[in-house]
This record gives sequence, C-alpha cells and structure tokens, in this order.
Amino acid sequence: MATEVKVPALGESVSEATVAKWYKKVGEAVAADEPIVELETDKVTVEVNAPVAGAIAELVVAEGDEVEVGALIAMINEGAEGAAAAPAEEKAEAAPTKEEKAAPAAAPAPAAAPAAATAANTDHPLPPAVRKLVEDNNLDPAAIPATGKDGRLTKGDVMDYLAGGKPAPRAAAPVATAPAAPKPERALRDGEERVKMSKLRQTIARRLKEAQNTAAMLTTYNEVDMTNLLACRNKYKDGFEKKHGVKLGFMSFFIKACTTALKEWPAVNAEIDGTSFIYKNYCDIGVAVGTPQGLVVPVIRSAEEKNFADLESTIVDFGKRARDGKLGMDEMTGGSFTISNGGVFGSLLSSPILNAPQSGILGMHKTQMRPVAIDGKVEIRPMMYLALSYDHRIIDGREAVSFLVRVKECIENPERILLDI
Repeated sequence: MATEVKVPALGESVSEATVAKWYKKVGEAVAADEPIVELETDKVTVEVNAPVAGAIAELVVAEGDEVEVGALIAMINEGAEGAAAAPAEEKAEAAPTKEEKAAPAAAPAPAAAPAAATAANTDHPLPPAVRKLVEDNNLDPAAIPATGKDGRLTKGDVMDYLAGGKPAPRAAAPVATAPAAPKPERALRDGEERVKMSKLRQTIARRLKEAQNTAAMLTTYNEVDMTNLLACRNKYKDGFEKKHGVKLGFMSFFIKACTTALKEWPAVNAEIDGTSFIYKNYCDIGVAVGTPQGLVVPVIRSAEEKNFADLESTIVDFGKRARDGKLGMDEMTGGSFTISNGGVFGSLLSSPILNAPQSGILGMHKTQMRPVAIDGKVEIRPMMYLALSYDHRIIDGREAVSFLVRVKECIENPERILLDI
C-alpha cells in the first residue's frame, strides 16, 4: 500500500518552503520516523520524517522546488523492501534536479517549444512561485507549455514563456501591461561562483531592510566597567556549575539587567501596531545566535521569572540546536526585546539593527582592558561598550538613555539584580 508524504504545518504565518535536500532516493528503504527530506523555510530548516516503514516509491518534487503546506512530496510503499539500484532511472524521471532541468542537452530550442513540452495540466495546483509569476503577468497557465512531471508548470516554463515574448492574457482579465523581462544575471569571471541565497538569508535581508525603512531608528551608547561582574563570576562559577550542571556565563547577567530595566522603562519593551502602542507585561528576550545558515533569534519566554541556572541552561540549549538547525518555529517568534553579543566575534563597537516589530535591541561587545579615570586616578579596567538601538517613534531619548544607564548600573553592581534595587 502506498502512503503519501505531505508538507507538514510549518508554523504561524509560514505557508511554503523550499526542498533543500532529499536524504533518500527512489527505491531506498526507510524506517518509520526516519528523516527523508529537509525543507527550508524563511525562518528555520525542518526535517520531514517517514510516516511508515517501507521503500520510497516516488519523489514528487525535486531539490530546489517550492512547496506549500499540505502539498504531496513523496510516496512510500509501506512494508516494501528497499532496492535502490533498480529504480535509479525512475528517480531521475520522477524528481529531476535543477541541473538536469537546465542541462543544455535537454533544453528546448529557443525558436520553438520542445517536443517533450505539453499543455499545462491545470488540475494540479500551481507552486507559489509559479502562481505569483502567472498572476503578476496576467497569464493563462493552460496556454504555457509545461515540462514538469504530469504536465505541471515550473517556474522555468513561465520564465521561458515570458522571455519568448508570448504572454497570453486571460480572456476575462482586464488589460494589463506586462512588466519588462527579468534582468539577466551578471556573467561570472574566473574565480567567481554563484550561490543561491537561502530562504533564511533572503528573509534576514528583507527584515533588516524593512526595519531601516519603517522605524525611526537611533542608537545610544554607553560603556560599562566589568570589574565587579568578572569578580562575581570568578567567585561563584565553580559552585554554580557543580550545583546546576551548567557554566555561569555573562549573558544571564545581561538578561537579568535588561528585564530589570524593561520593567522600569516599559516603552523599550513595547511595539507599534498601526496607530497604537502595545505594552507588554512580560519580557520575552530574544538572544541572537550566529549559525552557518545565518543569524537566528530564539526567544526566552518570561525571562524575568527565570533564575540564572534556568537562563544559562536555555541559552546553551538554544545555541546547540540553532547550529544543528533543530529550533522550532514557535521558539523563533514573539520576542519583545533582543540582545545581540557581537563581542564573542571580537566586535568592539557596532549599531545593531532592530528586530521588527520590536522597538529595542541591546548590542554587547568585546571586553577590553582600557585606561579609565577612577576617583581622579587613571586605572586599567575591563571595559565594554554597550549600544541600544531603538525606535524613536515610541521611545524618547530620555527613556532610551535611562534604560541603558540602568543596565549599566546592574552590570557594574551585580548585587543590585539579586536585591532588586
């Protein structure tokens, strides 16, 4: 019996994904709950597991294809034994790779439609990228020669059709001017290579640019003397690790300092929604984590209620799972304030960009021994620059500066956090 494998729910507001990697080929054996494909969304990567044990009967989509939630992506013959060698050619036919689709030997002649192309089978739903191209250019999908499996339209089919200058407006649609053909990609020089941006990297770029375009972003700076915090950590780190099984780091102190300051200056913890302000009576702190795929920001829920051990354990867990691509969608959304630590990479000073729709982000930096004036004398102290970027539409300068000064006070005198003073 053949069992369908479909795209699972990917999280709130996420309706599509890209097929990043197939772990199995047609005919290969698969165990129940074994990962068979990796999907990449604009926030995280998700592995889809086999619902039953058996052998892969068909891969409906290829690597690089975009798929919607609920779309059929594979078929498994339940209980069948794997025989990867026999159906290898079927795999190539069922799910051709992007390279195979674009290979010159298989490409149609520019002057005419290829023999292999057929009229599009409109019984199949259009993939998101194809549907957008069709709608934006007011095309009739049934009039476009299709090269996909079972008569499915691919993005390349539509692009080729547009490039051929044959847009076919729908009969009932209003007359619309077709946009210019897509700008051709730049030819590569020797020593260059082209790598397609991942959906995560595209989303990072889009969100950061949106934050710059929509928020009245401003950054205020201060510096903090890390002497007392370093002494406190060195004094208690061994006992802390022995009791709680996790190392005592600096991030938990900064999270506690920020939650203390957020309670006193709630505008920094708020956001703009239309013509209203939304104030939050909780501190969901996002902690920026760098991964090979890009920057992700998992959220520590109700951080103000957690103790140091809980914070450190959560930070370690987030860091490990972020690098392994194992974070869930619900762990990446809904933060109210973000902390980014560029100091771990050696940054001395920077201006962080807001993580919209949040109104504030704290940038930590490298601790560096510098001469400072203490009671009229020059001393060498471990100093760190702090930067608070904020949305000036909701946060006034007085609130931003006062917030950062409060964080500075808590870090320079860690007992303030414990005593809540």
